[in-house]
Amino acid sequence: MLGSEDNGFVQLQTVFGGGKTHTMLALYHLFGGEVSLGEIPDGEKVEEAAETTELPTARRAVLVGTDLDVNRPRRHPRVTTRTLWGEMAYQLGGEAGYELVADADRNGKAPGAATLKQLFDEFGPALVLVDELVAYVRNIYGNEELPAGSFDANMTFVQNLTEAAKRSERSMVVVSIPVSERAEESGRSDIEVGGEIGKLVAERLEQVIGRLESVWKPVGATEGFEIVRRRLFSSEMNAPARDAVVSAFARMYRDNRSEYPSECVEGEYERRLRSAYPIHPELFDRLYQDWSTLEKFQRTRGVLRLMAAVIHELWNRGDASLMIMPGSIPFDEYKVRNQFVRYLPEGWDAVVDTDVDGPDSRPETLDRQVGSLGRYAAARRVARSVFVGSAPSVAGQSVRGVEELRVRLGCVQPGESAAVFGDALSRLSDQAAYLYSDGSRHWYDTRPNVNREAADRAQQQRHEDVIDELASRLRRAARDNGEFARVHVAPSSGYDVPDDTETRLVVLGPEVPYRQSDPEDPARKESRKILDSRGSAPRQYRNMLVFLAPDRSKMETLEQTTRRLLAWKSILRDEEQLNLDAHGRRQARENQERLNDAVDLQLEEAYAWLLCPSQEPREDGTIGDLEWNPVRATSGGGSLVERASRKVVIDGALVTSWSPVMLKNELDKYLWRGGEHVKLKQVWEDLAKYLYLPRVRDEEVLKATVREGKV
Repeated sequence: MLGSEDNGFVQLQTVFGGGKTHTMLALYHLFGGEVSLGEIPDGEKVEEAAETTELPTARRAVLVGTDLDVNRPRRHPRVTTRTLWGEMAYQLGGEAGYELVADADRNGKAPGAATLKQLFDEFGPALVLVDELVAYVRNIYGNEELPAGSFDANMTFVQNLTEAAKRSERSMVVVSIPVSERAEESGRSDIEVGGEIGKLVAERLEQVIGRLESVWKPVGATEGFEIVRRRLFSSEMNAPARDAVVSAFARMYRDNRSEYPSECVEGEYERRLRSAYPIHPELFDRLYQDWSTLEKFQRTRGVLRLMAAVIHELWNRGDASLMIMPGSIPFDEYKVRNQFVRYLPEGWDAVVDTDVDGPDSRPETLDRQVGSLGRYAAARRVARSVFVGSAPSVAGQSVRGVEELRVRLGCVQPGESAAVFGDALSRLSDQAAYLYSDGSRHWYDTRPNVNREAADRAQQQRHEDVIDELASRLRRAARDNGEFARVHVAPSSGYDVPDDTETRLVVLGPEVPYRQSDPEDPARKESRKILDSRGSAPRQYRNMLVFLAPDRSKMETLEQTTRRLLAWKSILRDEEQLNLDAHGRRQARENQERLNDAVDLQLEEAYAWLLCPSQEPREDGTIGDLEWNPVRATSGGGSLVERASRKVVIDGALVTSWSPVMLKNELDKYLWRGGEHVKLKQVWEDLAKYLYLPRVRDEEVLKATVREGKV
């Protein structure tokens, strides 16, 4: 029965796209006597809940604050109404109804609750729908001589209306105040309710209405998703395709629990996915929970306007994403970008163009440069997800930014690796000028971070300083000798490598990399110089040298990483001059530590080529040309020297244990020199000199072989 609520007075609260107007229209027609429950979709549910098949017919009054004029009375055939109560009484009871409040209407004084109850009782059942009440009363504030009555009179009317509705048995009053206008609850500014006056009006109405109201939220957030979807997409739904997509997402979240927020593995989240499809619930959550807190953002129109622009652009592009996610939003399209940026303070255009999306943005550049990222547009999708989740935040928040779990939730689709998007986020955090990170949280800000200063300083690093840093690290990395008697790191010339009968590994400097396809590469040229001479004198013991050189392709990356490391070191040295805040100092320290480890790792990986000089005898007894026999020394653990020595031993380029039979073969071919015997010292001298002979680690190996051969 109409009016069966506890007090007969209901405040209608709606979320964005929540159907406030549709709800009031439904109530208007539901109790107009023109439709039956059988004609209403899902009317059987209403019958079941109401325990009746008959709809009561009510007299209806509709008061829309933006339609009524506080300055001009409204003229009807035989009555002129001036106030809310006069108009309401006339709509409910015509001339007879108006007569009950005629004096109050003409004098601008609110009728008492008893008079209003009498109106409801005589002309009930009565349904009163009040919309845009704040807008109406705001126009009265401070103007005492208006036909609509004073501000206090209207506040008194609202209070008496609540009392009358409570006491009446056959009437209901429904007042709509959207959540976006409840400034105290949402924490938003006075813009929501029309400035300072609007705020005062809203607060007074809250106090008056809040005493007796029953708050009715016709749709929750999840239902709101479906309402927005229905407004933006056709009613035709490919249910099997939807269910397949939803199942794929739900399975991905269950199978990778640690990669996504915990609520994603619950059955309720799968229902949200189905309800919101083809829009991902995470996008709705960010718009509802974050963007709706912005001053100028209108939940209903704002979300619909944003999503309409996004859907239109994605449709034009033929986007084949399974769902529309935060990472799907094409911010490179100016119409879409402007729909978001218009709600943000000045300065966000540059942030989006530089660090979020666009032809010259850092994410776009990263996707072009790194194939694993470009395959999924991972950098752009990550940047969009972070922007959607963090741009509405404010500097005063105690915890800023969006968690990495939610960044992934906003961009990863079934069949894609979450690790790729993690790599994209890591690279962006290191390079983006407006992206901040603190632990697992990330956010954009209009203030450039210290990354920009680091990028500028990295470009300014001298090449000589980069080489010196790498050479210093090489010396630390080559502290052990492995199977070699000596190790020489980055010699400036052949003079730095002694010419004697000890096996030596010469680790070439970072400035002389090896390139396999180039016979004139710097590594082979430098190695040849050291092999042929020591200073101005020819080198005698050439067979004692093996060379380790860096790979040219890896050196390019290593040099860039080293430049960034030196840049962060300099920033920490200059932190006072740069006036770094606590976050900036922490970021600098973390980047220095991370890049310090990265340089060491990349240095180990770069020094991958062993150059082992040799000469092969020809059939005519002459000796062939010099050959370098480059081999990779990247397998196994240990330091770069340990890996190099292990490789040359395995390949036979360095003999650490020799068979007597092998020694005799060499003696028979080269070393007897026509005699019946040869001195052991001479054999060792020849082994150390000639590149066509085996390279033996030391004289002790030779002696052990001879002793074994005597047995």
